[in-house]
Amino acid sequence: MDLAPYVDRLRRELAIAAGAGGEEARALAERLAATLDSATRLALLEALSAAADEITHDLTPGSVEVRLRGRDPDFVVTPPPAAPPPPHEERPAPPPPEAEEGGTARISLRVPEQLKPRIEEAAARDGLSVNAWLVRAVAAALDPGAANERSGRRPARQSGNRYSGWVR
Repeated sequence: MDLAPYVDRLRRELAIAAGAGGEEARALAERLAATLDSATRLALLEALSAAADEITHDLTPGSVEVRLRGRDPDFVVTPPPAAPPPPHEERPAPPPPEAEEGGTARISLRVPEQLKPRIEEAAARDGLSVNAWLVRAVAAALDPGAANERSGRRPARQSGNRYSGWVR
């Protein structure tokens, strides 16, 4: 951020105000303006730093920093991490594979004791039986592209630690 226009504006305003006092006041204002340059820059930097602190307080866990580059400040904004989706958000699920393939097969699945209540809660939240929920979860895990096509979603693209794509 270039502070020069703000410092120049203050210098012009001081000259205009001094002009009303005559030639002697104008000469004094010009001498004062030369010495006020660094004090004005310092006052502006303090105001910008205080504003960045207030913004950071409201943006937590994100932040705004003011850094000096030569004589001018730069702002560094660190946005807060993306919020997770609400826990009861409805998500379209792929249809059960048996509807597409015709037959079904029986399988016995053993899960850790602490996982079973979580599976039951997730199934209830989606309005499905545990079996239907598990079938959909397995189908989505094995063929995520097909699950996205059936639900009308585009697959997310992964780039480093960031994800992008469509969410419903």
